[in-house]
Amino acid sequence: MADIIKLLPDHVANQIAAGEVVQRPASVVKELLENAIDAGASEIKLIVKDGGKALIQVVDNGIGMSETDARLSFERHATSKISSAEDLFNLRTKGFRGEALASIAAIAHVDLQTRTKNKETGTHIKIEGSNVVSQEVAVTPKGSSISVKNLFFNIPARRNFLKSNQVELRHITDEFHKVALVHPSVAFRYYNNGSELFNLPSENFRQRIVHVFGARINERLVPVEEETEIIKISGFISKPEFAKKSRGEQFFFANGRFIKSPYLHHAVVAAFEGLLKKDVHPGYFLNLEVDPSSIDINIHPTKTEVKFDDENTLYAILRSTVKHSLGQFSVAPVLDFERDRNLDTPYAYQQKEAVLPKVVVDNSFNPFAEVKTISKQGSSYSKKSVEGWENLYGDINSDSFSSIEFESDGNTPEIFESKDDTAHGQQVTFQLKRKYVVTTIKSGMVVIDQSRAHQRVLYEKFLQDITVKEAVSQQLLFPIELNFTKKEISVLENIKDSLSSLGFMLSIGQDTIKVTGIPSLMTESGIDLVLHELLRDFSEGYQREGYSQAEQMARTLCKSLSIKTGQSLEQDSQIALVNDLFGCKEPNLSPFQKQTFITLSSDEIDTKFN
Repeated sequence: MADIIKLLPDHVANQIAAGEVVQRPASVVKELLENAIDAGASEIKLIVKDGGKALIQVVDNGIGMSETDARLSFERHATSKISSAEDLFNLRTKGFRGEALASIAAIAHVDLQTRTKNKETGTHIKIEGSNVVSQEVAVTPKGSSISVKNLFFNIPARRNFLKSNQVELRHITDEFHKVALVHPSVAFRYYNNGSELFNLPSENFRQRIVHVFGARINERLVPVEEETEIIKISGFISKPEFAKKSRGEQFFFANGRFIKSPYLHHAVVAAFEGLLKKDVHPGYFLNLEVDPSSIDINIHPTKTEVKFDDENTLYAILRSTVKHSLGQFSVAPVLDFERDRNLDTPYAYQQKEAVLPKVVVDNSFNPFAEVKTISKQGSSYSKKSVEGWENLYGDINSDSFSSIEFESDGNTPEIFESKDDTAHGQQVTFQLKRKYVVTTIKSGMVVIDQSRAHQRVLYEKFLQDITVKEAVSQQLLFPIELNFTKKEISVLENIKDSLSSLGFMLSIGQDTIKVTGIPSLMTESGIDLVLHELLRDFSEGYQREGYSQAEQMARTLCKSLSIKTGQSLEQDSQIALVNDLFGCKEPNLSPFQKQTFITLSSDEIDTKFN
């Protein structure tokens, strides 16, 4: 039998490795930023074009590489981090496998310029698809500058799977956040298509969080600090009242590396037990420092999933630390067993018995008798008797009450149709458990879910407003200014036209927006909530569900602004909701494909009494 096992060529092996290391442009950004950190850089610049598809460039002022090192860095399993298997259990750097640059060079055009501190000239290398096109001496600043162009140029199938530039840019920004947050002492600059997104100076951890996520997060942060023989915990958690429906602001860093740990996440959530509403998630930025030998970071190609030796102990320490911080800073309610000295009995009265108050009543006092009273000025006056006071009410008869009207609860709807209503043709409705609106039809009755029905009504109205672009906007007497992160601002700029079609009037700045007008169906107090709901839905990538931008915006707004279960409705509002629902193009289903109403025929009701 002929031999069938063959050794793969290097360029094929590199492309296979690239499938694990490089999944999208954000993967390249992660690897290059981590290499710059490992090189000891104090200033790092990230430049991106077209969501990373056209260009990803990272410039640092680190130690640089010699001519030989620059060439070897693109070989598979070439690394300066480890020399034996034992080194895998004492890792303090980011990259260590030596596959990143080789994998990136296999699927892109790579341009590297690097120089060490003690050399006057550096090295310039160009590689295309694992092939070294040129290597020459070049004049370049100290440090390294690596450019990755035309990602997946030789694998069209992989390139077709990439999302839009906006989606890929959000993934890159997420990776940038993970690296920038855990290294606050390093200055970062981040550019997209020539515009500056972030300019982060060297600072402390709290300042870095504020500069990344906006000034409004500063008041939400609660410090966390604990050091034991097993682990050192530091960082911040968000106050319970600022918990969000999305899990965007949740970061674990182990030994200076971003990690994902559902087990430790559960420990933090357990510490918030009893303080959070349903379906909301707390934010946290926690640094964990453990012995490198007690953590295995080599269980996943992206090195974001790790394994701790004693997870149960870490769980208990983390949970108690977070809970202690919530109580220490008066965020969580605590029992106070200290005695208030102001409530103690004074020393002079400790030996005295309590004296019961005495009540003296003058049994001979008659308020209708004539009594002489001495005034403050000393003169006396007489109080005349009021005999015959009963005659004041003598003329009252039963006819006097004929015109009196008694108050009644006008908001209580009539449950059954009255003859008068039927005669005048007025529609009769009533509300059931503040959740359903019940009305009659010729064949029986209809039970409508008020929340779902209102969602359908608003959804079709918003879609029409976006399409026709004739929505009514109510001007605000005093404009409202809201703070957002750079990432959120970029999302708002992307959907600004659709917001304008709905009646929003916005002016967008670098990290703030000014709202001068809102849709007529919206209240001023709900602006912040609605905009954050929109940002959450659009940040998660609505294209995956197959909806257009207009449809997704209408879905989000109708869910935020619709009548909620438990809300009491006046009878006029009930009738209007019924009429608006059956005036819709698709009244049977809500925008989220749930039934809006059911019908009960007279025959079905009759069978209940058989």
